[in-house]
Amino acid sequence: MTLVNERASRALKEILQKPGNNECADCGAPDPEWASSTLGIFICHTCSGIHRNISEVSKVKSLTLARWEDGEVQFMSENGNLRACAKYEAEVPMYYYKPSHKDCQILKEQWIRAKYERNEFTEPEKELPYEQSVREGFLWKRGRDNGQFFSRRFVLSDRDGTLKYFAKNDAKEPKITIKVDTLNATFQPAKIGNPNGLQLTFLKDFRTRNIFIYHESSKEIVDWFNAIRAVQLHYLQVAFPGSSNVDLIPKLTRNFLKEGYMEKTGPRQTEGFKKRWFTLDHRRLMYFKDPLDAFAKGEVFIGHKDLGYSVKAGLPQGTHANRVWHYGITIATPDRSFLFTCESESEQKDWITNFNRVIQQPMSPQEYAMEALFKHKP
Repeated sequence: MTLVNERASRALKEILQKPGNNECADCGAPDPEWASSTLGIFICHTCSGIHRNISEVSKVKSLTLARWEDGEVQFMSENGNLRACAKYEAEVPMYYYKPSHKDCQILKEQWIRAKYERNEFTEPEKELPYEQSVREGFLWKRGRDNGQFFSRRFVLSDRDGTLKYFAKNDAKEPKITIKVDTLNATFQPAKIGNPNGLQLTFLKDFRTRNIFIYHESSKEIVDWFNAIRAVQLHYLQVAFPGSSNVDLIPKLTRNFLKEGYMEKTGPRQTEGFKKRWFTLDHRRLMYFKDPLDAFAKGEVFIGHKDLGYSVKAGLPQGTHANRVWHYGITIATPDRSFLFTCESESEQKDWITNFNRVIQQPMSPQEYAMEALFKHKP
């Protein structure tokens, strides 16, 4: 008797052709090669590893290497990704972040556990852990000067639309108050050096500020992340009553378009090029001396092409400033040009692709206001 049931294997290939089954049910990765024979879904290799850790509800099998019984194949045919989505994602809140295959492990893990293990999205009006009017707890925060992490009390208020943290547990006044409409939260496990590492980026006195935090529990930090998104959506619904949720959701926490090292020169373009860490957060290109710096050393606003913004490979003729890297990029704005160099041609092309993606997009009224703010920064 062979391990693989050839008849079953052919049937599974046919079931995979049904709508929704050609990508992972949990992260959307194309061409899944695994399945949960108890949930009736097709999943990718990465998500299959997470499903193995919830074996009480999900039995994982390879589509090509495992032996499938006829009854299991019939179950897969009767269910599939779209039917499972209708059941397990029936009540996902608008603000909840659904991870893609490009997101970090803990976002995918908690999404999978929330769906199938905790059944958070199957019942209407179910009380969810990230919908409290006030969320309070302790998170490990990286010190601005010494790089060590300290336990700090954080308070997220839906009524005030703020996130506060306190330097001491019994402090009456917060160290910093962050308005959620200026806040972006993005998972940065590699940068922070912790699988549950979260970066908070916000504006303080017209300057970009970073705070790096984590929690020992991946569920707790993902709950904080989605709680921030819930408060942000409520704040925006009040601030922009005429806007639809479809318009507001993209304004919640978002991943950076790209991060990495480039070299830059100064406004006179005669200074030597210096290596800096760059973060492209939609129309804001920020640069730091170190990836974990609390404050950006500077920022460049990138507007729409019709307003005088453009990007091209190479540097202006006659640029003689000393530089180590030779793959240049020139960003032209209405006020001046910014010159950068990349370590490799592939990095140069990737940065230019992302810059062009921003420059091609029409600007919103809020982005026009942001452009004006950049031009009149103190």
